[in-house]
Amino acid sequence: MQINVNVVTPDGKVYDGDVDMVSVVTTEGELGILPRHISLVAPLTIGAVRLKKGTTVEKVAVSGGFVEVRPDQVTILAEAAELPSGIDVDRARQAKERAEKRVSENKADEIDHKRAELALRRAINRLNVSGK
Repeated sequence: MQINVNVVTPDGKVYDGDVDMVSVVTTEGELGILPRHISLVAPLTIGAVRLKKGTTVEKVAVSGGFVEVRPDQVTILAEAAELPSGIDVDRARQAKERAEKRVSENKADEIDHKRAELALRRAINRLNVSGK
């Protein structure tokens, strides 16, 4: 038995397929979802959505949003999401370097520091999902 998964952003659908298990990172921690899971809605953080199908695991880099779970369907409404094949690794590395520099420089300005930390987490997540 499998569960259908849709990952959608404001720009359109990123992933649509049937999988054996879905793992997402919510604001409360990691959540594993199998077919016939109870219905729920949870906010997502920056992290990798793992989609297990047989012995293979696909990843999608997600930058926040929500997961809606129904017994036969998982819908991820993400602010941004990328498959490994769509990640520009050089751009992600440059973003990581810029964010690291801003994090170390902006300790006095709390808002800029927080934005830099989020940018750093997004860049690291994209690099991790890309496998590079």
